[in-house]
Amino acid sequence: MSFREAFEETWRTVLTSRTLASTMLLAVVLYAFYYPAPYAHEATQSVPVLVVDQEDSGLTREVLRNLAATREVRIVASVADMPSATARMRAGEADGIILLSRGVTRSLLTGAPGGGVGVWVKAAYLLRASAIGEGVSAAIAGAAENRLGSAARALGLRTPVRVIQEPLFNTGAGYKDYVFPAVASVILQQTLLFGVATFVAGRRERGDPPMRRAAFLGAWAAMTLLGVFAAFFYFGFIFWLQDVPRGGNIPALLVTVPCFAAAVAALGLFLGGLFDRSERAMAVLVPTSVPLFFLTGSAWPLEQMPSWLAALAHLAPSTLAVHIFVPLNQMGAGLNDVAGDAIALAVEALVYGALAAWLLTRASRIARAD
Repeated sequence: MSFREAFEETWRTVLTSRTLASTMLLAVVLYAFYYPAPYAHEATQSVPVLVVDQEDSGLTREVLRNLAATREVRIVASVADMPSATARMRAGEADGIILLSRGVTRSLLTGAPGGGVGVWVKAAYLLRASAIGEGVSAAIAGAAENRLGSAARALGLRTPVRVIQEPLFNTGAGYKDYVFPAVASVILQQTLLFGVATFVAGRRERGDPPMRRAAFLGAWAAMTLLGVFAAFFYFGFIFWLQDVPRGGNIPALLVTVPCFAAAVAALGLFLGGLFDRSERAMAVLVPTSVPLFFLTGSAWPLEQMPSWLAALAHLAPSTLAVHIFVPLNQMGAGLNDVAGDAIALAVEALVYGALAAWLLTRASRIARAD
């Protein structure tokens, strides 16, 4: 089979196979809308919290009134002490505890140590810690302004300098705008990887003849082109439709996207050649999606992981893709800024391609030798 025949046959197989079409085409479109949907409101709201007010002063009561007026938190109850609050949180009555300790008013007025505000949040909801912290900060700032502002003006003092935070890239400060661009690379990898591996395992299951070199290159090119189309569908139309931060560097994407698609397609060809049934390929590869997302460094920095795990993470094209496409699409980076990761991705494409070619054309070479 020639390169062109293999290229056309691969596309024909993808378009006519219900399994491949649903995995490589329908799933790409579905996940583009399914994943961002729960985060449409962008920020966490009305997080249930328990309050422990040890001081019970005019200032702390005003802080609690301001806190109740914020959208970030919802005060479930005021509790007498921390042990009671902890027990109730563990019982599921709230997701966090806010402690106003004794001496907080004195610390606020004089700057002396001893008092403060503590926030405890369930470890399963790290995003909610930020929401509670924002609500507490706004409540304390409002109470301090009301209590101290008039006194400062009476003494001829200026109102304290206000700190205004302006997000540089995630301008909406929303969760969807933060996580979806990173998840998009994982979605693109996994849908293409599943489909290619299923395609190759299915050939082996049907007893199709081994690929010759031209046929292998044609199939690889077809799968790479499919990955390129999916990537630009996300980085162009879907990012615009979902209104995530975008400022895509088109020339740089034209260089890096084909490298990514080629690396994933080659990895899928190699892994698929290890399975004798298409169902087994899918069963083994599907559970890798969540670990691969964590290995991108989006949820936890790679620098904080063990060095061996961080090195292992870079074997997945999705890890390099996140560190390339997020800067290019959302942060205004140029190709020179991501050159190291782009070169590594191109090397991965060549290495995985060589491994896949060796595995899938081996039987053909042996047959010709005989």
